[in-house]
Amino acid sequence: MPRVYMDHAATTDVLPAVIEAVTEQMRAGGNPSSLHSAGRRARATVEYAREQIAGLAGCDSAEVIFTSGGTEADNLAVKGLYWKRREANPQTVRIILSAVEHHAVGDAAEWLEKHENAELTWLQPDGDGRIAPETLREAIGDHPETVALVTVMWANNEVGTVQPVSQLAAVAAEYGIPFHTDAVQAFGTLPLNFRASGVSTMAISAHKIGGPMGVGALIATRATGLTPVLHGGGQERSVRSGTIDAASIAGFGEAAKWVGQNLKQEGQRLAQLRNRLVEGVLAAIPEVTLRGAPLETPEQTVDGADRLPGNAHFTFPGCEGDSLLFLLDMAGIESSTGSACNAGVPRPSHVLLAMGLTEYEARGAQRFTLGHTSTEADVDALLAALPAAWAQAKKAGMADHTPDAGRWN
Repeated sequence: MPRVYMDHAATTDVLPAVIEAVTEQMRAGGNPSSLHSAGRRARATVEYAREQIAGLAGCDSAEVIFTSGGTEADNLAVKGLYWKRREANPQTVRIILSAVEHHAVGDAAEWLEKHENAELTWLQPDGDGRIAPETLREAIGDHPETVALVTVMWANNEVGTVQPVSQLAAVAAEYGIPFHTDAVQAFGTLPLNFRASGVSTMAISAHKIGGPMGVGALIATRATGLTPVLHGGGQERSVRSGTIDAASIAGFGEAAKWVGQNLKQEGQRLAQLRNRLVEGVLAAIPEVTLRGAPLETPEQTVDGADRLPGNAHFTFPGCEGDSLLFLLDMAGIESSTGSACNAGVPRPSHVLLAMGLTEYEARGAQRFTLGHTSTEADVDALLAALPAAWAQAKKAGMADHTPDAGRWN
């Protein structure tokens, strides 16, 4: 059966040029930290890729710190900033973060709360999943000296809502508080400019933009103090030790090059496909609800977008999202619920709950995300398969289960 892949937010297809770049560097070999000619050639490959990535991110190449992916980059930022700030002032223990953060940020902060005496302040979003600058200002309150960092993701991985990051970072900057943003979903999809945004650190990942899995980066200004999470050889500005993966980084750079050349037209193409998908779903099943920021025209996705161009997130009443996912999978459509699952028990998304949905509503979530291989035929296949899959999922009904209490249910 032909497969239709609509889970590009989880990972997207590797670009052919990326495969060539990775295999070429694997054949060439060499440790970028070695001083002989093989090492210098590998180092040149890494630095060339670093420049390509910096160009797409709008930063200086020296600000790109390579990691094993977005999760490590987020952990390095959250923990590294917290430890460095608390070292300078033991009273600086508060972490302010949005209630719709990815687990890489939320779980890292909760680990610091449990093991390092951090105090967490959760920013509540509006019904579209957006954090208002006024909400952040209120959270900082009368004692900004106690805040170690603020972290709000650039764009949400589930509902696709884009945050007003520059405005939020400006509020934090008024009080001299470092600001981290998880830009894993936004990087390579929206035009980002790290320097102009005013953020202190930004996490990105290769496999979301057609690069290999297992490599990402934390972009950090040179003035931002970070305590390392890993200790060893002192690579990457002595912030992230470990042998540099030249082959994966070469692929990351090649992906950044392709994305940079195609960002505008690809964003508009995906938005056009996404809008057709959404309109088709709502016409076929009027009972469903589109979640996240309102749809935009393809032209609006290039500058000042409120929603990721390839994201379409719905809640389907009367069925479990997992049931719908498996039925669609049987029909050849690969999608996502965007929710965690523990031992096969469906659990509602913390993002949707933070947006004000009930557990019943949140459990019917289904996310369709498009990428560089998505086509009109893919949308046609989904629209053809979805009504029957939803009808069958409704017959199965809702699981008799009440999720355990906890933020990340």
